[in-house]
Amino acid sequence: MAGSNGKQKTARDMILSLALIGIAAAVVYFLGIPHDDHAPDLKRVDYRVELLTARRSASYPVAAPEGLPQSWKATSVRYQGENGDHWHLGFQAPGGQYVQVEQSTQKTADFIDDASQGASATKKTEKIGEHTWTRYTGGRYDALVLQNTPGSTTVVAGTGPFTQLTAMAAALQMK
Repeated sequence: MAGSNGKQKTARDMILSLALIGIAAAVVYFLGIPHDDHAPDLKRVDYRVELLTARRSASYPVAAPEGLPQSWKATSVRYQGENGDHWHLGFQAPGGQYVQVEQSTQKTADFIDDASQGASATKKTEKIGEHTWTRYTGGRYDALVLQNTPGSTTVVAGTGPFTQLTAMAAALQMK
């Protein structure tokens, strides 16, 4: 009978050890790991230098917004002179939606498909300023496309509603 007392002690010690490990894991989970469900705050980028570089280098007038409210936050910028003179400017729009301006001299159909991530042209157009833009829908992004700019195609696309895409297109200055 002396052997069964040792087995009971071993089982009891194992259960106590597992309980302590469970308590420690719960403490780490609830106190050590942040549980914030909102999207991270994106850093605002200053795109002035890249814009000046693109405007000096590109073979077309480069589009950038002027006069947007502070609630529009520039979050990404890039100019690639090779493979189609590609200009990109991304914004976090009011309400957390994403809106981007894309321009390129690459083949129009391929560029629109890439910039809108698969959207297709609709029969609806919008007169914004002095330009007529075509609406694209059905891809990851909705888009407004301007094809008659000198030497390039301009796409305003994103997850935002057409009101935000239109606001961006209206703010664009091509220089």
